Amino acid sequence: MTYESPTPLGQPCAAATGRKGLAIGLPKCDDPTERRFPLTPEGAAQLIERGYRVVMEEGAASAIHYADLSYRRAGVETGPRGEALCADIVIYPSALPASDVRRMRRGAMLLTLSEAACRDTRSLAELLSRHIIAVALDLVEDKHGQTPFADILAEIDGRAAIAIASSLLADAVHGKGILLGGISGIIPCETLIIGSGIAAEAAALSAMGLGSTVKMFDNDVYSLRRAVQNLGPWLITSSLHPRTLGNALRSADIVVATPTQSRFSLGAEDVASMKKGVLTFDLTPCSDGSAFPSMVPVDLALASALESSARIEGRVCFTHAGSAVARTAAMAMSNTLLAFMETIVDAEAPRGALKMHPGMQKATLTFLGKPVHPRVAELLRIRPIDLTIYLSLS
Repeated sequence: MTYESPTPLGQPCAAATGRKGLAIGLPKCDDPTERRFPLTPEGAAQLIERGYRVVMEEGAASAIHYADLSYRRAGVETGPRGEALCADIVIYPSALPASDVRRMRRGAMLLTLSEAACRDTRSLAELLSRHIIAVALDLVEDKHGQTPFADILAEIDGRAAIAIASSLLADAVHGKGILLGGISGIIPCETLIIGSGIAAEAAALSAMGLGSTVKMFDNDVYSLRRAVQNLGPWLITSSLHPRTLGNALRSADIVVATPTQSRFSLGAEDVASMKKGVLTFDLTPCSDGSAFPSMVPVDLALASALESSARIEGRVCFTHAGSAVARTAAMAMSNTLLAFMETIVDAEAPRGALKMHPGMQKATLTFLGKPVHPRVAELLRIRPIDLTIYLSLS
């Protein structure tokens, strides 16, 4: 019996084709008026699968009722604030304090929201000093010229305003103990909406779904026509004619102000003409000024907002409706971030992503020590720099 000598066979050898993953930092937001958190555990897990490291400050997601354990199970590293601030990409929806900007890695990227970022000039100056690439997520455009972050947050604001209004009207103690509508033989409540954009359409859709009569006012006739096409002919629309608007204000149970092309505000006389117990919501950007300057603002981002509003004498105006449903906002932002982060992964570096993503260039506020957005330059009283020049030379 003969035995053949063993023949050596080639064995597959693992090849090191992977690259070092970029780290995403999630510090806790210390701003009491901002409860929205940018990433859920499910969203973080998907980013980790795509090669990112996610580092979160301990307790950062408590505002959306997620424990640190949920994130650790998804592969997130939790630790002190300094570790999250030292990441390659830091996501912070509010104005990052100047003291925290100084702790960021030089040349890192900060993803924030434009209104918040432009609120603190000291923080902006520190971003320039640290050569931070600051990008406003709500200004980022996709290939169709749309702003996915701003649009989803506007939709949440509109729907949240009507949900809160419906709850307050039905409150038998602090409200009127009534439903918005849909009951046979009973005239429904009236909802008046200023503006005709995404937030306005979302509010109108929610109000009509609950049986309310909805009137929408705007001077953009084409936008009003699009709203009617999307929502149906039962939506009542009108231009902002003073007399027509005044009549609608006197009978409205809910008034929602959303962004319009030109700044809109109601004077004290118009506010005084509204019925007792009317609920008003201001969904316009803070930089445009209040739509109801004579009213006491009540920030719905604060947990005690609804309780404190019942003790305020006179009329109140509710703001930051989307922050009252912070967990929904977190889920929406996570979904949008997943698609956005694909660009940065493909570019292998935050700076390279700007070259590949023209819509991201328009949202860049500061770039390596230079203000590249007109609003930032105006706040800092510095001449803005054309970002494309830097990108073409780098």
